[in-house]
Amino acid sequence: MKRDQSLDVLIPPLGLAGTLTLPEKARGLVAFAHGSGSSRFSTRNIAVAQGLNARGFATLLFDLLTPQEEQDRSNVFNVAMLGQRLVATVDWLQGLEPAVACLPVGLFGASTGAAAALIAAAQLPHRIAAVVSRGGRPDLAGEALPQVRAPTLLIVGGADFGVIELNEEALSWLGGPSALEIIPNATHLFPEPGAMDAVIEHAGRWFERYLQPPASVRAVS
Repeated sequence: MKRDQSLDVLIPPLGLAGTLTLPEKARGLVAFAHGSGSSRFSTRNIAVAQGLNARGFATLLFDLLTPQEEQDRSNVFNVAMLGQRLVATVDWLQGLEPAVACLPVGLFGASTGAAAALIAAAQLPHRIAAVVSRGGRPDLAGEALPQVRAPTLLIVGGADFGVIELNEEALSWLGGPSALEIIPNATHLFPEPGAMDAVIEHAGRWFERYLQPPASVRAVS
């Protein structure tokens, strides 16, 4: 079996560092939006990416902030700026080789990165095919929520009190197909045994269902 191909990339115009992993005959591509000051080296998002790679999805793990920007904690919560970084990154993907550029794109956001993912999805309704949030703050996307047409799955830990309620409120505002999945007994970072496995399973199923080529999406709708 051919191994996945991983490439170190620099995303213009800021040279944001990332890792693009391409399985053979990829069925779609998922870009990750980290949150709360995390980076492309997040062990939890790497685990999710590997699970998606095993299902045939390409993944892009990248830093939303430059090393200099990371020094200012307020940038972590500037979801409007982070959303624009995602929009620029999706545009960059479209300029790559056809085998990558033609793939349907999904977004996976964690913490504040979930809000950034939803802001990007609202701005790119014909390009983003699906969104998954893990322990996210989708409420921070604010007025962008009703504009999101991409099917969106919100995954929250059953013991992540406060965040559950914020996700429930955001769910009621989303403009497209959406669902809330609560992982029993899991806290915010899903460190409990089996919790991340559940996240990977739910995310994988969601992307398998909705991350389809545009022509297929139009045929179904």
